[in-house]
Amino acid sequence: MKSNTLYLILALYLAVINLTGFAMMGIDKRKAVKKRWRVRESTFFLTAVIGGSVGCMIGMRTFHHKTKHWYFVFGMPAIFILQLLLAAAVIQI
Repeated sequence: MKSNTLYLILALYLAVINLTGFAMMGIDKRKAVKKRWRVRESTFFLTAVIGGSVGCMIGMRTFHHKTKHWYFVFGMPAIFILQLLLAAAVIQI
């Protein structure tokens, strides 16, 4: 597979997973206000770990959701920093 194709696939994947994380924050906020079914916190963290950390963080700020939970406030940026470090390590190889 050509490297350009690989980069395109990676970019599309990251766009989709980050949009998913962002949308999940919005959906969960709406459900919280209406006192209805909620998205599990573990689902947010799984989405972040598999590449959606930026979308989750932007969703947190946009929808003012999960901003009082220290494990989200510090956990999401920590996941993102680890992802950046991992990407830097992979690029160096």
